[in-house]
Amino acid sequence: MDLTVIWAFIIAFAVFAYVVMDGFDLGIGILFPTFDVGQERDQAMNSIAPVWDGNETWLVLGGGGLLAAFPLAYAIILPATYPLIIAMLLGLVFRGVAFEFRWRDPRHRGFWDFSFTAGSFVAAMAQGMILGALLQGVEVDGRAYAGSWFDWFTPYTLLTGVGTVAGYALLGATWLVWKLEGPAQEHAYRLSFRAAIATLALLGAVSLYTPFLDAAYFDRWFAMPSILFASQVPLLTLIIAYFLFRGLAKKWEAAPFWLSLGLFLLGMAGLGVSMWPYVVPETVTIWDAAAPERSQVFMLIGVAITMPLIIGYTAWAYWVFRGKVGHEGYH
Repeated sequence: MDLTVIWAFIIAFAVFAYVVMDGFDLGIGILFPTFDVGQERDQAMNSIAPVWDGNETWLVLGGGGLLAAFPLAYAIILPATYPLIIAMLLGLVFRGVAFEFRWRDPRHRGFWDFSFTAGSFVAAMAQGMILGALLQGVEVDGRAYAGSWFDWFTPYTLLTGVGTVAGYALLGATWLVWKLEGPAQEHAYRLSFRAAIATLALLGAVSLYTPFLDAAYFDRWFAMPSILFASQVPLLTLIIAYFLFRGLAKKWEAAPFWLSLGLFLLGMAGLGVSMWPYVVPETVTIWDAAAPERSQVFMLIGVAITMPLIIGYTAWAYWVFRGKVGHEGYH
Protein backbone atom coordinates (compact mmCIF):
# COMPACT_ATOMS: atom_id res chain seq x y z
CA MET A 1 0.00 0.00 0.00
CA ASP A 2 1.65 3.25 -1.14
CA LEU A 3 0.27 6.78 -1.17
CA THR A 4 -1.05 6.44 -4.71
CA VAL A 5 -3.11 3.37 -3.80
CA ILE A 6 -4.40 5.13 -0.69
CA TRP A 7 -5.53 8.08 -2.80
CA ALA A 8 -7.16 5.74 -5.32
CA PHE A 9 -9.26 4.29 -2.50
CA ILE A 10 -10.08 7.76 -1.15
CA ILE A 11 -11.39 8.84 -4.56
CA ALA A 12 -13.29 5.57 -4.94
CA PHE A 13 -14.85 6.05 -1.49
CA ALA A 14 -15.88 9.63 -2.33
CA VAL A 15 -17.47 8.52 -5.60
CA PHE A 16 -19.34 5.69 -3.87
CA ALA A 17 -20.47 8.00 -1.07
CA TYR A 18 -21.82 10.42 -3.67
CA VAL A 19 -23.64 7.65 -5.55
CA VAL A 20 -25.13 6.36 -2.30
CA MET A 21 -26.22 9.71 -0.91
CA ASP A 22 -27.14 11.73 -3.97
CA GLY A 23 -28.40 8.67 -5.83
CA PHE A 24 -31.58 8.27 -3.83
CA ASP A 25 -32.63 11.91 -4.10
CA LEU A 26 -31.91 11.87 -7.85
CA GLY A 27 -34.02 8.70 -7.92
CA ILE A 28 -36.90 10.49 -6.21
CA GLY A 29 -36.67 13.19 -8.87
CA ILE A 30 -36.75 10.54 -11.62
CA LEU A 31 -39.84 8.94 -10.07
CA PHE A 32 -41.54 12.26 -9.24
CA PRO A 33 -44.10 12.20 -12.10
CA THR A 34 -45.46 8.89 -10.78
CA PHE A 35 -46.46 10.47 -7.44
CA ASP A 36 -49.87 12.01 -6.91
CA VAL A 37 -49.90 15.81 -7.13
CA GLY A 38 -50.20 17.31 -3.68
CA GLN A 39 -49.56 15.45 -0.47
CA GLU A 40 -47.67 12.49 -1.96
CA ARG A 41 -45.23 14.71 -3.84
CA ASP A 42 -44.77 16.91 -0.78
CA GLN A 43 -44.02 13.86 1.36
CA ALA A 44 -41.46 12.58 -1.14
CA MET A 45 -39.78 15.99 -1.36
CA ASN A 46 -39.72 16.49 2.41
CA SER A 47 -38.11 13.08 2.95
CA ILE A 48 -34.91 14.44 1.36
CA ALA A 49 -35.23 18.15 2.22
CA PRO A 50 -32.92 18.05 5.29
CA VAL A 51 -30.06 16.20 3.57
CA TRP A 52 -30.13 16.58 -0.21
CA ASP A 53 -27.73 19.52 -0.64
CA GLY A 54 -25.21 18.11 1.85
CA ASN A 55 -25.12 14.88 -0.16
CA GLU A 56 -23.37 16.68 -3.02
CA THR A 57 -20.35 17.38 -0.81
CA TRP A 58 -18.98 14.04 -1.96
CA LEU A 59 -19.14 15.05 -5.63
CA VAL A 60 -16.90 18.01 -4.84
CA LEU A 61 -14.50 15.79 -2.91
CA GLY A 62 -14.39 13.21 -5.71
CA GLY A 63 -13.85 15.74 -8.50
CA GLY A 64 -11.48 17.92 -6.54
CA GLY A 65 -9.56 14.91 -5.26
CA LEU A 66 -9.14 13.59 -8.80
CA LEU A 67 -7.67 16.92 -9.89
CA ALA A 68 -5.34 17.13 -6.91
CA ALA A 69 -4.21 13.50 -6.62
CA PHE A 70 -4.36 12.36 -10.26
CA PRO A 71 -3.96 15.50 -12.40
CA LEU A 72 -3.06 13.61 -15.58
CA ALA A 73 -6.23 11.53 -15.37
CA TYR A 74 -8.25 14.71 -14.76
CA ALA A 75 -6.65 16.34 -17.82
CA ILE A 76 -7.61 13.36 -20.01
CA ILE A 77 -11.05 12.39 -18.66
CA LEU A 78 -12.59 15.87 -18.60
CA PRO A 79 -11.94 16.77 -22.27
CA ALA A 80 -13.20 13.29 -23.24
CA THR A 81 -16.50 13.84 -21.44
CA TYR A 82 -17.03 17.61 -21.45
CA PRO A 83 -20.56 17.51 -22.95
CA LEU A 84 -21.65 14.94 -20.36
CA ILE A 85 -20.12 16.86 -17.46
CA ILE A 86 -21.78 20.09 -18.62
CA ALA A 87 -25.12 18.27 -18.91
CA MET A 88 -24.68 16.75 -15.44
CA LEU A 89 -23.89 20.10 -13.81
CA LEU A 90 -26.78 21.85 -15.56
CA GLY A 91 -29.09 19.03 -14.48
CA LEU A 92 -27.97 19.40 -10.87
CA VAL A 93 -28.46 23.17 -11.05
CA PHE A 94 -31.98 22.86 -12.48
CA ARG A 95 -32.86 20.25 -9.88
CA GLY A 96 -31.61 22.43 -7.04
CA VAL A 97 -33.42 25.54 -8.28
CA ALA A 98 -36.63 23.57 -8.81
CA PHE A 99 -36.37 22.08 -5.31
CA GLU A 100 -36.41 25.54 -3.74
CA PHE A 101 -38.77 27.34 -6.10
CA ARG A 102 -41.60 24.78 -6.04
CA TRP A 103 -42.29 25.95 -2.49
CA ARG A 104 -41.79 29.67 -3.13
CA ASP A 105 -43.64 29.89 -6.44
CA PRO A 106 -46.76 27.72 -6.04
CA ARG A 107 -48.43 29.25 -9.11
CA HIS A 108 -45.83 27.56 -11.33
CA ARG A 109 -45.37 24.42 -9.26
CA GLY A 110 -46.11 22.19 -12.27
CA PHE A 111 -43.17 23.73 -14.15
CA TRP A 112 -40.83 23.35 -11.18
CA ASP A 113 -41.90 19.73 -10.69
CA PHE A 114 -41.07 19.08 -14.35
CA SER A 115 -37.70 20.83 -13.90
CA PHE A 116 -36.97 18.73 -10.82
CA THR A 117 -37.62 15.54 -12.78
CA ALA A 118 -35.78 16.67 -15.92
CA GLY A 119 -32.73 17.83 -13.96
CA SER A 120 -32.60 14.58 -11.97
CA PHE A 121 -32.93 12.45 -15.11
CA VAL A 122 -30.29 14.38 -17.07
CA ALA A 123 -27.81 14.31 -14.16
CA ALA A 124 -28.28 10.56 -13.61
CA MET A 125 -28.08 9.75 -17.32
CA ALA A 126 -24.93 11.85 -17.73
CA GLN A 127 -23.23 10.20 -14.76
CA GLY A 128 -23.91 6.73 -16.15
CA MET A 129 -22.69 7.70 -19.60
CA ILE A 130 -19.47 9.17 -18.16
CA LEU A 131 -18.80 5.81 -16.55
CA GLY A 132 -19.55 4.01 -19.81
CA ALA A 133 -17.32 6.38 -21.80
CA LEU A 134 -14.45 5.70 -19.41
CA LEU A 135 -14.90 1.94 -19.54
CA GLN A 136 -15.17 1.72 -23.32
CA GLY A 137 -11.83 3.47 -23.66
CA VAL A 138 -10.48 6.96 -24.21
CA GLU A 139 -8.15 7.79 -27.09
CA VAL A 140 -4.91 9.18 -25.69
CA ASP A 141 -1.90 10.59 -27.53
CA GLY A 142 1.05 11.13 -25.24
CA ARG A 143 -0.42 12.83 -22.19
CA ALA A 144 -3.55 14.32 -23.74
CA TYR A 145 -6.98 13.32 -24.99
CA ALA A 146 -6.85 12.72 -28.74
CA GLY A 147 -10.45 11.79 -29.54
CA SER A 148 -13.34 13.80 -30.93
CA TRP A 149 -16.13 15.73 -29.19
CA PHE A 150 -18.65 12.87 -29.47
CA ASP A 151 -16.54 9.72 -28.92
CA TRP A 152 -18.49 9.15 -25.71
CA PHE A 153 -21.78 8.60 -27.57
CA THR A 154 -22.15 4.85 -28.23
CA PRO A 155 -24.72 2.10 -27.55
CA TYR A 156 -22.64 1.02 -24.55
CA THR A 157 -22.72 4.45 -22.91
CA LEU A 158 -26.46 4.68 -23.51
CA LEU A 159 -26.82 1.31 -21.78
CA THR A 160 -24.76 2.39 -18.77
CA GLY A 161 -26.70 5.68 -18.65
CA VAL A 162 -30.11 3.99 -18.61
CA GLY A 163 -28.79 1.47 -16.05
CA THR A 164 -27.74 4.31 -13.75
CA VAL A 165 -31.16 5.95 -14.09
CA ALA A 166 -32.85 2.66 -13.15
CA GLY A 167 -30.47 2.11 -10.24
CA TYR A 168 -31.06 5.59 -8.85
CA ALA A 169 -34.82 5.05 -9.21
CA LEU A 170 -34.43 1.89 -7.13
CA LEU A 171 -32.55 3.80 -4.42
CA GLY A 172 -35.18 6.53 -4.44
CA ALA A 173 -38.10 4.10 -4.25
CA THR A 174 -36.60 2.04 -1.42
CA TRP A 175 -35.72 5.24 0.45
CA LEU A 176 -39.39 6.22 0.30
CA VAL A 177 -40.40 2.74 1.50
CA TRP A 178 -38.28 3.44 4.56
CA LYS A 179 -39.36 7.04 5.16
CA LEU A 180 -43.07 7.12 4.27
CA GLU A 181 -46.18 5.41 5.59
CA GLY A 182 -49.72 4.67 4.48
CA PRO A 183 -50.78 4.78 0.80
CA ALA A 184 -47.59 6.62 -0.21
CA GLN A 185 -45.50 3.79 1.22
CA GLU A 186 -47.56 1.18 -0.64
CA HIS A 187 -46.95 3.11 -3.84
CA ALA A 188 -43.23 3.13 -3.04
CA TYR A 189 -43.25 -0.67 -2.60
CA ARG A 190 -44.72 -1.08 -6.09
CA LEU A 191 -42.19 1.31 -7.59
CA SER A 192 -39.34 -0.49 -5.79
CA PHE A 193 -40.34 -3.84 -7.24
CA ARG A 194 -40.43 -2.49 -10.80
CA ALA A 195 -37.21 -0.53 -10.38
CA ALA A 196 -35.46 -3.60 -8.95
CA ILE A 197 -36.39 -5.66 -12.02
CA ALA A 198 -35.17 -2.92 -14.37
CA THR A 199 -31.95 -2.37 -12.41
CA LEU A 200 -31.01 -6.04 -12.30
CA ALA A 201 -31.82 -6.55 -16.00
CA LEU A 202 -29.69 -3.57 -17.02
CA LEU A 203 -26.93 -4.50 -14.57
CA GLY A 204 -26.83 -7.95 -16.15
CA ALA A 205 -26.72 -6.45 -19.65
CA VAL A 206 -23.83 -4.13 -18.77
CA SER A 207 -21.98 -6.97 -17.02
CA LEU A 208 -22.28 -9.18 -20.10
CA TYR A 209 -21.28 -6.36 -22.47
CA THR A 210 -18.24 -5.05 -20.56
CA PRO A 211 -15.87 -8.07 -20.86
CA PHE A 212 -16.20 -7.92 -24.63
CA LEU A 213 -15.14 -4.28 -24.87
CA ASP A 214 -11.48 -5.21 -24.46
CA ALA A 215 -9.48 -8.44 -24.24
CA ALA A 216 -7.94 -7.24 -20.97
CA TYR A 217 -11.41 -6.95 -19.41
CA PHE A 218 -12.25 -10.46 -20.56
CA ASP A 219 -9.08 -11.85 -18.99
CA ARG A 220 -9.72 -10.11 -15.67
CA TRP A 221 -13.16 -11.69 -15.48
CA PHE A 222 -12.64 -15.14 -16.97
CA ALA A 223 -8.92 -16.06 -16.90
CA MET A 224 -7.43 -18.05 -14.04
CA PRO A 225 -6.87 -17.18 -11.24
CA SER A 226 -8.81 -13.88 -11.62
CA ILE A 227 -12.09 -15.72 -12.14
CA LEU A 228 -11.90 -17.17 -8.61
CA PHE A 229 -12.27 -13.66 -7.18
CA ALA A 230 -14.32 -12.05 -9.93
CA SER A 231 -16.99 -14.76 -9.86
CA GLN A 232 -17.90 -13.80 -6.29
CA VAL A 233 -19.30 -10.47 -7.51
CA PRO A 234 -22.19 -11.90 -9.61
CA LEU A 235 -22.79 -14.60 -6.99
CA LEU A 236 -23.21 -12.04 -4.20
CA THR A 237 -25.35 -9.91 -6.52
CA LEU A 238 -27.80 -12.80 -6.97
CA ILE A 239 -27.93 -13.38 -3.21
CA ILE A 240 -28.66 -9.71 -2.49
CA ALA A 241 -31.24 -9.60 -5.29
CA TYR A 242 -33.04 -12.58 -3.72
CA PHE A 243 -33.22 -10.88 -0.32
CA LEU A 244 -34.26 -7.58 -1.92
CA PHE A 245 -37.30 -9.14 -3.61
CA ARG A 246 -38.07 -11.15 -0.48
CA GLY A 247 -37.91 -8.00 1.63
CA LEU A 248 -40.22 -6.11 -0.71
CA ALA A 249 -42.68 -9.01 -0.72
CA LYS A 250 -42.66 -9.21 3.08
CA LYS A 251 -42.95 -5.43 3.48
CA TRP A 252 -39.60 -4.89 5.14
CA GLU A 253 -38.99 -1.16 5.53
CA ALA A 254 -35.31 -0.28 5.99
CA ALA A 255 -33.71 -3.45 4.60
CA PRO A 256 -34.64 -2.91 0.90
CA PHE A 257 -32.75 0.39 0.88
CA TRP A 258 -29.62 -1.15 2.40
CA LEU A 259 -29.83 -4.13 0.06
CA SER A 260 -30.09 -1.72 -2.89
CA LEU A 261 -26.93 -0.02 -1.64
CA GLY A 262 -25.34 -3.47 -1.58
CA LEU A 263 -26.09 -3.85 -5.29
CA PHE A 264 -24.31 -0.55 -5.97
CA LEU A 265 -21.36 -1.62 -3.83
CA LEU A 266 -21.03 -4.84 -5.82
CA GLY A 267 -21.35 -2.86 -9.05
CA MET A 268 -18.43 -0.75 -7.92
CA ALA A 269 -16.49 -3.92 -7.04
CA GLY A 270 -17.14 -5.13 -10.59
CA LEU A 271 -15.87 -1.81 -11.91
CA GLY A 272 -12.70 -2.31 -9.87
CA VAL A 273 -12.23 -5.81 -11.30
CA SER A 274 -12.46 -4.41 -14.83
CA MET A 275 -10.27 -1.31 -14.40
CA TRP A 276 -7.63 -1.95 -11.75
CA PRO A 277 -4.94 -0.58 -11.72
CA TYR A 278 -5.86 1.82 -14.54
CA VAL A 279 -7.55 5.17 -14.01
CA VAL A 280 -7.86 5.61 -17.79
CA PRO A 281 -8.41 1.98 -18.85
CA GLU A 282 -5.51 0.29 -20.59
CA THR A 283 -3.71 3.63 -21.07
CA VAL A 284 -2.89 5.40 -17.81
CA THR A 285 -2.36 3.63 -14.49
CA ILE A 286 -2.93 5.28 -11.13
CA TRP A 287 0.86 5.61 -10.74
CA ASP A 288 1.23 7.24 -14.17
CA ALA A 289 -1.44 9.80 -13.28
CA ALA A 290 -0.43 10.46 -9.68
CA ALA A 291 0.68 13.84 -8.34
CA PRO A 292 4.16 14.13 -6.74
CA GLU A 293 4.57 12.37 -3.41
CA ARG A 294 4.90 15.61 -1.42
CA SER A 295 1.62 16.84 -2.85
CA GLN A 296 -0.08 13.58 -1.93
CA VAL A 297 1.22 13.79 1.64
CA PHE A 298 0.10 17.41 2.01
CA MET A 299 -3.39 16.63 0.70
CA LEU A 300 -3.65 13.48 2.78
CA ILE A 301 -3.19 15.53 5.94
CA GLY A 302 -6.06 17.77 4.86
CA VAL A 303 -8.31 14.83 4.02
CA ALA A 304 -7.49 13.16 7.35
CA ILE A 305 -8.86 16.27 9.08
CA THR A 306 -11.83 17.15 6.86
CA MET A 307 -13.23 13.73 5.93
CA PRO A 308 -14.08 12.70 9.53
CA LEU A 309 -15.80 16.09 9.93
CA ILE A 310 -17.85 15.55 6.76
CA ILE A 311 -18.79 12.02 7.82
CA GLY A 312 -19.62 13.26 11.32
CA TYR A 313 -21.95 16.10 10.37
CA THR A 314 -23.57 13.97 7.65
CA ALA A 315 -24.24 11.15 10.11
CA TRP A 316 -25.61 13.66 12.64
CA ALA A 317 -27.99 15.17 10.06
CA TYR A 318 -29.33 11.73 9.12
CA TRP A 319 -29.68 10.80 12.79
CA VAL A 320 -31.63 13.96 13.65
CA PHE A 321 -34.05 13.37 10.76
CA ARG A 322 -34.19 9.59 11.17
CA GLY A 323 -37.97 9.40 11.60
CA LYS A 324 -40.70 8.96 9.05
CA VAL A 325 -42.35 11.76 7.11
CA GLY A 326 -45.94 11.90 8.34
CA HIS A 327 -49.11 12.53 6.36
CA GLU A 328 -48.75 16.23 7.03
CA GLY A 329 -45.45 16.17 5.11
CA TYR A 330 -43.02 16.76 7.99
CA HIS A 331 -40.66 14.61 10.08
